[in-house]
Amino acid sequence: MPEPLTQTIIKSPNDHRQYQYLTLTNGLSVLLVEDDKSKIAAASMAVKVGHFDDPKTRPGMAHFLEHMLFLGTEKYPNSGEYHKFINQHGGSNNAWTGTEQTNFFYDIHIDAYTDSLDRFSQFFIHPLFSQEWIDKERHAIESEFSLKLKDDIRRVYQVQKETVNPKHPFSKFSVGNLETLAGDPAQLKKELELFYQQHYSANLMTLCLVAPLPMEALTQLAEYYFSDIPNHQLTKHYPITPLYQQEQLCKQINILPLKRQRRLGISFSLPAIDELYKFKPLTFISHLLGFEGKGSLLSYLKSQGLATSLSAGGGAHGYNFKDYNINIQLTEKGCQHIDDIITASFEYIELIKTQGLEHWRYQERSQLLEQAFKYQEPSKPLDLASHLSINMHHYDIEDIIFGDYRMDALPLEATHRLLSLMVPSNLRLQLISQDVDTNTRAKWYHSDYKVNTITSERLSQWQSLNIREVLSLPVINPFIAPDNGPRTQKSHTQIPVIVSQGEGYRIWHRKDDEFNVPKGHLYLSLDSSQAAASPRHAALTRLYVEMLLDFLTEYTYQAEVAGLSYNIYPHQGGITLHLTGFTGKQETLLALIINKARERNFTQARFNIIKQQILRNWYNHEQSKPISQLFTSLTVTLQKRSFEPSRMAAFLEDFTLEDLHEHVRLFYEKVHLEGLVYGDWLISEVHSLAKRINLILSLVSSPSDSSAREIIDLSHQNTLMRELTIYHQDSSIIVYYQSPVTNINTMSTFSLLNHTMSSSFFHELRTQRQLGYMLGTGYLPLNRYPGMIFYIQSPTRSPLQLLEAIDQFIADFTYAIMQITQEEWEKTKQGLIKQLMEQDTNLKSRSQHYWASIANKDYGFNQREKVAEHITHITRAELIKFMVTKMRTKHADRLVLFNTGENHQALPPLTANKMITDLRLFKQQANNLSHD
Repeated sequence: MPEPLTQTIIKSPNDHRQYQYLTLTNGLSVLLVEDDKSKIAAASMAVKVGHFDDPKTRPGMAHFLEHMLFLGTEKYPNSGEYHKFINQHGGSNNAWTGTEQTNFFYDIHIDAYTDSLDRFSQFFIHPLFSQEWIDKERHAIESEFSLKLKDDIRRVYQVQKETVNPKHPFSKFSVGNLETLAGDPAQLKKELELFYQQHYSANLMTLCLVAPLPMEALTQLAEYYFSDIPNHQLTKHYPITPLYQQEQLCKQINILPLKRQRRLGISFSLPAIDELYKFKPLTFISHLLGFEGKGSLLSYLKSQGLATSLSAGGGAHGYNFKDYNINIQLTEKGCQHIDDIITASFEYIELIKTQGLEHWRYQERSQLLEQAFKYQEPSKPLDLASHLSINMHHYDIEDIIFGDYRMDALPLEATHRLLSLMVPSNLRLQLISQDVDTNTRAKWYHSDYKVNTITSERLSQWQSLNIREVLSLPVINPFIAPDNGPRTQKSHTQIPVIVSQGEGYRIWHRKDDEFNVPKGHLYLSLDSSQAAASPRHAALTRLYVEMLLDFLTEYTYQAEVAGLSYNIYPHQGGITLHLTGFTGKQETLLALIINKARERNFTQARFNIIKQQILRNWYNHEQSKPISQLFTSLTVTLQKRSFEPSRMAAFLEDFTLEDLHEHVRLFYEKVHLEGLVYGDWLISEVHSLAKRINLILSLVSSPSDSSAREIIDLSHQNTLMRELTIYHQDSSIIVYYQSPVTNINTMSTFSLLNHTMSSSFFHELRTQRQLGYMLGTGYLPLNRYPGMIFYIQSPTRSPLQLLEAIDQFIADFTYAIMQITQEEWEKTKQGLIKQLMEQDTNLKSRSQHYWASIANKDYGFNQREKVAEHITHITRAELIKFMVTKMRTKHADRLVLFNTGENHQALPPLTANKMITDLRLFKQQANNLSHD
């Protein structure tokens, strides 16, 4: 048996889990995590191989191999067996391929953990690489590639690949498609096997197991199931060539996006930074550059009407490079003043070089990370396993957990060295706009771009700096709270209770005594009949929210840095404020937000910019993936107070600042407030908070009832269809079945139906029939009414063919249920029950659970327990009867949304007797199901 290392793994004092690192006899590095508070187990394998390793003749090989490992092993040859097993036992699984790593991970109920490890480990011992599935799965890769053809992120990424050093592996096409994976399947099988042998080796793998099992048992599982992974004693040999040669620097690359956007990327070529993880000098630099308060670079650019947002520190990184980016979202005016923006950026960098490298600034950032680590909340076993297996490739053993948070001391020499590279001579610019000239079309994603050499005059301008007086570094952060730890008072209730209530308002509270962190979650939802009564009202509410968020940024940024965050978002009934973070200063932030919101000091200049920004986002929705547009249209079609982005945009075009102010006045005339305070808040504090909120409301509004959440009733409609016009090569479809009543029985039935069908639907229609990469089923309650959807986006099939495939699957599935054994049926139900009853892992997930319960009028906060209990009693006969009477009949009530892709215009169309051609008229005439 392998001996565990005695080296201590640093963990948070708030972390109840136990950790142990060991190396198996085959060289596999393993991290064992004993989590005795979970009923869910997880495993993750990170392999040191990615698209950088792809053969020149086979772009996408690493990605293709990742797909193939799921499709059968010698011990478990059935291609759908793994996915079905995980799903049946209440789990989930996935994988991804990056530049230098591939990650496989899953979670499952502990009862099935041993058997799942047997299946999972075989991926890395004896995969089959069946010729049949080789041919099918490369079509899945093609579908995945096709899915992103009109994705601007992927299109811009491809331009970057084409404009770096062509000898660097970053330049390779990473996804693969039918062209790169073409040829005889027998030959491709040989290449797959060779690639697997050359790159998959135990000494290049890191495994993380998380389970509610003692260390001894976990050690035995790791050794028993993973010791047979071959160790080929492989080492990585990436070329030492730089990401950018000198001729690729000092370039401005203009890129034409499909969506309306204006973005400037300022990037600098830096060396690899992994070895500096204990000090994080780039994190410190980004902390100063990304500052958004008064005196910041962003604040100055916004005051000049040049930019709307800024982020610093992103960019690709790898074994010998870090491409450091400052990304700035531009206004129309900003696009005309690029050089001024770059000059101001260099001035701020100079400010950091000359005044920013002070130990107290570094210590402040270090202290905040230390505090975040100290009160680290548990993550889900799946997320933990995946994250730590990746960290094992980057950090010393002791820092596998702590490495993300570690900032030991300001490394002046290293920081000066990195800042010395942030100069005009080491610069590349990316200007993404629909107003740029282009002369080249990128391969694969067909993005149009042009590379311009930056003139010596421009470079000289950015070298001669005179720091303008309005720019300044952040002051001492007033929102950093003293570390007093969580209060020890216990909660007197097991669930939230109403602590303050009156006409037009209600506040719920529960003191947390489980997660032991000095943090809280505060939700305040304001309902107003003016919020979304029409598309005009909804557009004005969205404009108000965005104006408010923009206005608050400069005042609240230091709070966000200090571990306090907030979001304001519109919904069918009004708007919600969600505030979270350390409770020591949470009330201070809330008071600041409320006071500034009451000021509503919106300027005409910011109004014009934010209005254009929202319009751009709404019009850009038409460039989203077809299936994404269908999902938006599903809620728009069914919810009375949801509207198409394009329809709201038509109203927004003509709004004035006076219209906004009048809307805000009317919005607050009559409001209903529902609130939840959960976490390290004492009941006395919540009583005081409720009094202040009620006083503020009484000054500006009259009490009101909560807003109705109406949804279209599909009863007696048979098949109702709506076609969307979407300019994309793929076709897509959503088929939605609705329950006309909301009770425990219908919730249980729809949940179980989805759980029972999902893995079979995926395997048969994606893996076997290759209808598309993005497809599945889902349990989808809308306005509390249960429902179920089937969805597919396909590059190869028309909407008519997709609907026929879905209908055939539903018809066949009744027989499939009949054929399974009673034991399998009970296992299927238990898998869903265990999934439903999965414990909340942290304060955030618990608060979301409570808030959703309040929204669903589940005031006993036990709906999922009731659903789980009811599922135990559902028989196969009852589920089959439900399918036959509600789904298989030609007269089934359902809504079908679809688009016909450019590839399928010549094929027979999908038609129906009932087509929704005028959505506004349809919603006016339709019957409603009331939320109440």
